[in-house]
Amino acid sequence: MLVKTRGIVLNYIKFRESSIIAKVYTEQLGVQSYIVNSVRKKGTGSRIALFQPFTLLDMVVYTSHKGGLTRISEYKSAYPFSTIPFDIRKSSILLFLSEMVSRTIKEEEENPALFHFLFNAIIEFDELQEHFENFHLIFLLHLSHHLGFGPSSGTEIVEQVAFSPNAQSLTDAPPVLALQAYEQLFDQLLHTPAQAAIPNGKVRREMLSILIRYYQLHVERLGEIKSLAILSEVLS
Repeated sequence: MLVKTRGIVLNYIKFRESSIIAKVYTEQLGVQSYIVNSVRKKGTGSRIALFQPFTLLDMVVYTSHKGGLTRISEYKSAYPFSTIPFDIRKSSILLFLSEMVSRTIKEEEENPALFHFLFNAIIEFDELQEHFENFHLIFLLHLSHHLGFGPSSGTEIVEQVAFSPNAQSLTDAPPVLALQAYEQLFDQLLHTPAQAAIPNGKVRREMLSILIRYYQLHVERLGEIKSLAILSEVLS
């Protein structure tokens, strides 16, 4: 059966000589994996740019009651990016966020609210011309609400991270008093993000580290976020 749906590319792996297996979060079918043939051909025939992380697609896809890999019948860009491919900071943020989404969203069923949040947030990010340095922090806070463990305050984030044995054993967490210094900044990101006064990149990186630990408490086997090192280097 064929289904028309929008999709958000999460990642892909190479398959055979010129094909890929793309993991896509779809509006109608949740997370799906598709074999896409002949997209890595050299020259003008290559369409691999359409399967970079968080690319937005209009698709017609095959479905199977057995599940597993299927194929895409038709696909095209649903929104051509105007800034992201040309800004290393933006592309690094998007790579990181796509990995976080890929590791946290698993269900093969539709979730309109979550899909619309992701789709619209990506477009909003592309349209931002400046002052997007906090976007990934705000995005993760909003995403956590869609995933069912969103905090209501900075205190909630800090207390869960600071007093969790699992979080402390996974990373070298700062002392509780040091973490409490970030409560007000998280409150600003949650409630008045446009006025958030994060002083510098060092503080921003530590807040991201705290948020990732917070996710580790709620998402089983979150694992290592490989793109975090790239993001830290670009935004240093």
